[in-house]
Amino acid sequence: MLISLILSILPGIFIIYYIYNKDKYEKEPFYYIAFCFLFGVLSCIPAILGTLSVEYWMGVPDPPKSLDMKVVAFYAFVAVALSEELAKYIFLRCYIYRKEAFNEPMDGIVYAVVIGMGFAIVENILYVIDGGIQAALVRMFTAVPGHATFGVIMGYYVGLAKFEPRKNQSIKLHLQGVLLAIGVHGTYDFFIFQNNYALLSVLAFVVLFASIRMSKQLIQQHLDNSPYQ
Repeated sequence: MLISLILSILPGIFIIYYIYNKDKYEKEPFYYIAFCFLFGVLSCIPAILGTLSVEYWMGVPDPPKSLDMKVVAFYAFVAVALSEELAKYIFLRCYIYRKEAFNEPMDGIVYAVVIGMGFAIVENILYVIDGGIQAALVRMFTAVPGHATFGVIMGYYVGLAKFEPRKNQSIKLHLQGVLLAIGVHGTYDFFIFQNNYALLSVLAFVVLFASIRMSKQLIQQHLDNSPYQ
């Protein structure tokens, strides 16, 4: 069990270390990184409550075993993706977004990814309690980098919104970031939940690889435009 717990925690810590060092022009204060990680952990509470509420309303277990694609899609996009990404966004927007340390668009990516990793580590531990080391190994290469990419996508647009002087355009950027994160997350989960259609499950990895590639491009764009170069 100890090895499983270590494997469930280390990937998230590694990604935090990676994104922190990727922000090479103007490092974020460590205490804000720590607080965002804590808020990522806390974001599990509203996310789980949201998912359980939809499960209860739909009468669908986790993960859904329905052959009805509409049921699976609703579960993936609403019960899981919407609940989780909205919970993470609330902590990002209501806490760190207001701080002076959030002083360039790249910071949106850094803080969103840290929050995402706080969430992912708790989620990992919950899965590992039931699934053991096998669950830890699988999620190390799937769910954890997935949450990182969702954070990059959301943080990219929130970072742009922070420094957009036009209020209406800033709101649009916030919405774009949240909706794209939900969209990518929901699409990934929709395919991963295809227990009855193995070939469709493979498409989840296509979504993951595409989102990782997209994330690298978004990170580089903010680095290239950093005012601290």
